Amino acid sequence: MKNNELILILDFGGQYNQLIARRVRECNVYSEVVPFDISLEKIKEKNPKGIIFTGGPASVYGEDSPKCADGIFELGIPILGICYGMQLMTHVLGGTVQKAQTREYGSTQVEIENTSSLFQGFENKNNFLMSHTDFVSKVPDGFKTIGKTLHCPNAAMENTKKRLYGIQFHPEVNLSENGTKVIHNFLYNICKCSGDWQISSFVEDSIKTLKEKIGNKKALCALSGGVDSSVAAVLLSKAIGKNLTCIFVDHGLLRKNEGDEVEQNYKNQFDINLIRVNAKNRFLSKLSGVTDPEKKRKIIGEEFIRVFEEEAKKIGTVDFLVQGTIYPDVIESGLGKSSVIKSHHNVGGLPDYVDFKEIVEPLRNLFKDEVRKTGLELEIPENLVYRQPFPGPGLAIRIIGDITEDKLNILRDADSIFREEIFKAGLHKSINQYFAVLTNLKSVGVMGDERTYDYTIALRAVETTDFMTGVWSKIPYEVLEKVSSRIVNEVKFVNRVVYDITSKPPATIEWE
Repeated sequence: MKNNELILILDFGGQYNQLIARRVRECNVYSEVVPFDISLEKIKEKNPKGIIFTGGPASVYGEDSPKCADGIFELGIPILGICYGMQLMTHVLGGTVQKAQTREYGSTQVEIENTSSLFQGFENKNNFLMSHTDFVSKVPDGFKTIGKTLHCPNAAMENTKKRLYGIQFHPEVNLSENGTKVIHNFLYNICKCSGDWQISSFVEDSIKTLKEKIGNKKALCALSGGVDSSVAAVLLSKAIGKNLTCIFVDHGLLRKNEGDEVEQNYKNQFDINLIRVNAKNRFLSKLSGVTDPEKKRKIIGEEFIRVFEEEAKKIGTVDFLVQGTIYPDVIESGLGKSSVIKSHHNVGGLPDYVDFKEIVEPLRNLFKDEVRKTGLELEIPENLVYRQPFPGPGLAIRIIGDITEDKLNILRDADSIFREEIFKAGLHKSINQYFAVLTNLKSVGVMGDERTYDYTIALRAVETTDFMTGVWSKIPYEVLEKVSSRIVNEVKFVNRVVYDITSKPPATIEWE
């Protein structure tokens, strides 16, 4: 990515570190996440306007705790340390970090010094998310305390001369009031950024880069019809035209009527080479009897690649495989320093042997909302850009337990009713993701005068800005009642409907 301004984010292993990158980009400054042990030479080469140390689960006194490169604080580059990042800064520069007697977790009132450039425009007291066991008991020489809580005497600190700042709280999460404003102040007041990161420049740079990289060679795109793969396909089409072939693998795990809709959309809307492969029986055979969600993902990911390989041989030499991998896919697959939550078929599901020269992932560094903005910039119709997110493994991970054609039909009908009623109620724009899950639970019910012993459908609806965190949607009772009534009456083998009221974290958005 060619930008005049760059903020480097050193990843120390916190689970939501990509959110920091997301917030920086919200402020129109490009950010890049790099390993915590990046060398001074690499940092100088990248020439960042500023550096942010992320949080992380380690203690600075641990034998294997992550450390930054020696001399990083002497580069003259502004640095903001968040949580563990603040503690590391303190430890390296001679302050004291110790175990807290009272751990702070959750929204906490922080008394701040609003004369600081970091807190410009804030009230004296603000609620931020705290999540720490250690804390800074003594700031290093040259630093001033600019924030405190009831149990944390040094919740924020600054050394204005060296432009070094530390905060114990997490400004990147939604639970922190005005958290993005803290990051904005660091970028503009301290790093003196001007804000040159725009999606339009990403599109322009990406098309140019892809043209140079692929040239007259052939590329094959894994097109699912979802937002990510659609945007990736159109982006590649703009760059290399008819040298791109999109293969839409209908694995039989799509939502109701979705296969036909995808085919129709791409034939009518875009001048793209599209091959539809009906591989339902093949996938269902491979998935027969499999109940473990990670195994499902691996099987589906590998089978996708095998199908692509076979189709590639039919159309001739194909040098590049294009995938719609995005940032949350990468971080949740644990390819950075953070813990693995689950593998994604675009990332962790690839087999060791792939019969292509190279995999191209043009959206790998974008968050979901940035992908949508990219789609609009590419003039993809709004109804496609704002389509409901749908996982690559499809309904296979929305059916708990083994996969059968009968179960797929049950779930398709229930999910279709749920989505239809959400749309009728005008809630489809305010709820970011909503779907039905076929649980593996059967329970006793009564329909008419007869006893039933049928499945339970779970409904899931989440509101989120970044898909890294989210809260369950407060759907009006009358809408839920209508959905439940319709599902039980119209879908065979279902006699109970429940609603998932768990946020992310601690749950993920999908059930598997």
